[in-house]
Amino acid sequence: MKKILLTILLAWVGLTLGVAQVTRTNVPHVRTLQVIANGNPMAPPIIHLNTEDKVEISFDELTHEYHRYTYKITHCNADWTPSDLFDTDYLQGFNENVIEDYENSLNTTMLYTHYEFTLPNDEAQLLVSGNYVVSIYGEDDDESPVAQASFSVIEPRVGVSAEVSSNTDIDTNDSHQQVNFTVNYQGINVTSPQSEFKTRIYQNLRTDNCVTDVLPTYLRPGQMQYVHNTKLIFPAGNEYRRFEIFNLHYGYQDVDEMQYFDPYYHATLYPDYPRVNYSYDEDQNGRFFIRYDMGQDPDTEADYLFVHFTLEGFDTPLPNGKLYLNGDFTYDQFTSTYSLDYNEQTRCYEGVQLVKQGLYNWLYLYVPEGSTVGQTAPVEGDFYETENDYLILVYHRPFGGRYDQLVGMTSVKFSQE
Repeated sequence: MKKILLTILLAWVGLTLGVAQVTRTNVPHVRTLQVIANGNPMAPPIIHLNTEDKVEISFDELTHEYHRYTYKITHCNADWTPSDLFDTDYLQGFNENVIEDYENSLNTTMLYTHYEFTLPNDEAQLLVSGNYVVSIYGEDDDESPVAQASFSVIEPRVGVSAEVSSNTDIDTNDSHQQVNFTVNYQGINVTSPQSEFKTRIYQNLRTDNCVTDVLPTYLRPGQMQYVHNTKLIFPAGNEYRRFEIFNLHYGYQDVDEMQYFDPYYHATLYPDYPRVNYSYDEDQNGRFFIRYDMGQDPDTEADYLFVHFTLEGFDTPLPNGKLYLNGDFTYDQFTSTYSLDYNEQTRCYEGVQLVKQGLYNWLYLYVPEGSTVGQTAPVEGDFYETENDYLILVYHRPFGGRYDQLVGMTSVKFSQE
């Protein structure tokens, strides 16, 4: 069992494919990073400017020893690169603060300390809308963050309406879904809407297949329409798979066997297979929730355990690419940490993840060599019936402006009902 733990920790040396992700952990001893807006883990991490809205950032360090962690806030452009603003332009207060709220785990086989803080707070108030990255640093290194948490602040100034349909410009009720949306910007002084506005469209909050900077199909006074645009056609995928581990003594959803190998618990999931049909389920579109049904505080009483995944049905490995677990708990990182290995003897893909007790959603995504976008088709299939959530964000940078303001958003869900 110590060998399994060592293997997982060593996997963190793997490099991320493509661009660096925004919310992520960078070291193996920091786990379960969460960014939750206004106490709602199903909502995107977006809060409103100059309101009582809060975003809570939390994580665990796998030790009971206290370590002094600090955080620094960076304002970013729509593409999550740092903006040209100075700290004093977007922040009132201090920009290097200590995380003072921490608590050791209670009665867990794997010892950890839970750290958390909220923004805005008495030490740091946010002054402008846009994207923010919070870098968390250990006491011995103020240059390489152990984790990065991202969220956005919106100051609504435009109206956004949207629809999603399985009647797309490439197929009808088959394997894709198409998003159409309209931005109404009456009341904003705009010289060149095509250059001043930027858009980002997410499917289930995934960052790997996020669509950016789509040009409007039609321009009308005070309005931009985005319709019949092939960039807004998404593979529909399938409903997320899920497992639930609320108790260490018996399994819940999708758990075949719970075992204790001193000193840690292990959960073996039922074997998975490639899906050839649409599979309906009440999933949470990639989210994960920490839960523990035998205590009062899941943040400190939920234990860590090793979860074993098996994907059967492959006489040979998939060519010219790799297979990854994908869900919020992987932070959309295509690294060796979340990849599955093909076992020549069993003819299965296998993987092990160290996770905290709770409910987890995931998909098996195939990433071809040279690509940074995960594909659902090879394992999950693409079926128009899939209930996907789409988030549309609209940013504005007026002529001569120094940063991208988040001025509009809407979400739309595809449902057959």
